[in-house]
Amino acid sequence: MSGPFVPGERNVLGGPLEQCGTDPVTGFYRDGWCCTGTEDIGSHTVCTVVSAEFLALQAGLGNDLTTPRPEFGFPGLVPGDRWCVVAVRWRQAYEAGVPAGVVLAATNIAALEVVPLEMLRAQAVDVPDDVSGLESPPPPAGSP
Repeated sequence: MSGPFVPGERNVLGGPLEQCGTDPVTGFYRDGWCCTGTEDIGSHTVCTVVSAEFLALQAGLGNDLTTPRPEFGFPGLVPGDRWCVVAVRWRQAYEAGVPAGVVLAATNIAALEVVPLEMLRAQAVDVPDDVSGLESPPPPAGSP
């Protein structure tokens, strides 16, 4: 783990946050994790597997994710890439009927401030139908 990854960050299922992707290297901090912080105004917290339809919708909304932008460490995406997406942008795509697949184990719990868990679960690409064995109980009151 590198960069500002903070041990103890949680995913939307309550478990430890898993890495989203390193080819290309994703995350607001370009460290492979969908971590967020005060400087991440967009909340790049939803770990997605992008599709051609999702990328086309984003381009139509003025969010071109396919054109490389080396000055930002951004290689440009192709369908099948894993990418930490801004939570509001993912929800926009969901409501338009073209959401990207979601890797729940690598989606930061902060995404739940914008996107209900039910929406994310409906597009999950990393879990079986019965997720009860993957969910962690909430930490005891007063624990970090």
